[in-house]
Amino acid sequence: MNLRQKMAAALLVSLFLGSTGNSQEMTALETAELGVNTLLQKVIESKELFLSDREKYFSEIESVLSTFVDFEAVARVVMSRYASESTEQQSERFAAILRTTLTRFYGASLVSYNGEELVFLPPSGPEADPRADVVVTMELQGETALRLQYQMFLNEDDEWKLKNLSLAGINLGRQYYGQFSALMEQHGNDIDAVLDNWK
Repeated sequence: MNLRQKMAAALLVSLFLGSTGNSQEMTALETAELGVNTLLQKVIESKELFLSDREKYFSEIESVLSTFVDFEAVARVVMSRYASESTEQQSERFAAILRTTLTRFYGASLVSYNGEELVFLPPSGPEADPRADVVVTMELQGETALRLQYQMFLNEDDEWKLKNLSLAGINLGRQYYGQFSALMEQHGNDIDAVLDNWK
């Protein structure tokens, strides 16, 4: 078997293993690490677009976020107790809205990133339940260290995805829930009106 055949065989094996849903390919930490490092690289490559073509810049950021963020899970976290009152269409619509919200928040927050070191902190002890959520903690080093925490969960395909994050001690899921809850009160618990007025 020559080198080309060996490479083709290895590729086929990896594709087969990647398609089986009963084995976890990567840990929560590895998934977060790959996602964040890819995102930061994309920021560096695309930051000039922030001034010249902002929509293109945000599109580049969204393409990376979509690989490791489950926006439907994020929507359920934000809606919290209201999630059970929403229809599937409303949940999907809110997930799309949050995709835009988080992309713009993240994209604008990271545009000043200039290659500062990102340090992943050691995880706490293993959970008794292997399917329990895992919090991955990291620090962006610089003049002022910025701590981020990703809440990762295993989806139905046994892939770790992000469903909530905290930035400098601010839990975005809770922040957005406060906004959602206030809008529900303002609009008489009309979820469609809340989504129409989400900013």
